[in-house]
Amino acid sequence: MISVNDFKTGVTVEIDGAAFQVVEFQHVKPGKGAAFVRAKLKNVQTGGTVEKTFRGGEKLPRAHVDRREMQYLYNDGEGYVCMDNENYDQISISKDQIGDGVKWLLENMNIQVLVFRGNIIGLELPNFVELQVVETEPGIKGDTATGATKNATLETGAVVQVPLFIEEGDRLRIDTRTGQYMERA
Repeated sequence: MISVNDFKTGVTVEIDGAAFQVVEFQHVKPGKGAAFVRAKLKNVQTGGTVEKTFRGGEKLPRAHVDRREMQYLYNDGEGYVCMDNENYDQISISKDQIGDGVKWLLENMNIQVLVFRGNIIGLELPNFVELQVVETEPGIKGDTATGATKNATLETGAVVQVPLFIEEGDRLRIDTRTGQYMERA
């Protein structure tokens, strides 16, 4: 059990049989009445967020979400095949379980697979990935003062906004949390 007074960003708790991760929290001590904690929680299975208010000192069960390091191997048409780095077992993860992270998956990439009560509930990608640009419009010489951007298609099929000087064949560093271009690799 964990007290809501001990909430920290990233702590995982169990509410109504589902695992929730604390995204934001705020301790509130009004002039009158008892203190309470207002928290924004992300459902680790569905990805949806909810805001809940708890009485100060209220206790919740801690959700035990296992993180297993695996290597993404390939897409077999039905799912995404990953290999456990410890025992070399291969499992298939559906696109629904991966969510938006599918557009950043690159073969042989190490990922963290989240397991709650024996069921795969999702995965965590590295915060940054390096991907190659396979298609983009050519940049216009001298058009750099405006800070303009253009679309670039990456080797995984994802489309991101990049500065005009980026060309086909460039390797880019992409933030997987926001989907934004960071820099050339």
